[in-house]
Amino acid sequence: MSINEVRFLTECTSTNTYAKEHIEEFGPVAAVYATSQTGGRGRRGHTWVNAAGQALYYTAVIKVPLVQPETLPLLASLAVRRQLALRYKVDCAIKWPNDLLLGGKKLVGILCESVSYGTNNEGRAYLCGIGINLAQPQSYFDQAGLPYGTSLALQGAKVDLDTDPSWLAEGLTDFGFDRELYTFGPEGFEPYREEYAAACVNLGRRVTFELPGGTGSGTAAGIDAEGRLVVRTDSGDEHVFTGEVSVSGIYGHV
Repeated sequence: MSINEVRFLTECTSTNTYAKEHIEEFGPVAAVYATSQTGGRGRRGHTWVNAAGQALYYTAVIKVPLVQPETLPLLASLAVRRQLALRYKVDCAIKWPNDLLLGGKKLVGILCESVSYGTNNEGRAYLCGIGINLAQPQSYFDQAGLPYGTSLALQGAKVDLDTDPSWLAEGLTDFGFDRELYTFGPEGFEPYREEYAAACVNLGRRVTFELPGGTGSGTAAGIDAEGRLVVRTDSGDEHVFTGEVSVSGIYGHV
């Protein structure tokens, strides 16, 4: 593995979309980022509202084998958490599986995808799209109808919009993904489970989760080796990996 190009775009529809369209141009580990994204989308089809010049929109492009690619979003949440701690001295919580919270409000959203490439679609790449709220004012979240959203600036961090996007993009590519893939690629999530669990805001709280044909509820008790949320219910433990999970006690449900 080696660090490849970290490509900056003044504006794009979506860094994930751009990465797909230019997938052949990237090496084993690379990235593209922008500060204005006009056509982004969140996980499970949720809308991502553009904040031109006030946020970082970033996609890591990974073309190395992953033994457990379904847990890449969890690794990504740790990668972003570490870089934000280094840059701003903030301690973000993780809402399973990959949202980062600060002051009980959502600061970072992550969307990972896999794509095929090559003449016969023989190649496999993983895209990790990350949106970080840097300096949006409260009026942005009010107008967007995001009562549980926040930015680093709103949480008291000193944000430099001229230098921080590139610093974060370089740091995420180098330390967040490239170096960690030497461990995560062949070993998966298990080496990161303890660190992840220590930051996971779900644990010990009452949660509601989706089930085929309905919903379930219980107390989040842990994270298993496959990155699933272990929920203790009246009928036994459920290992939840897909669907929405609401957490009681953090500004209602988030």
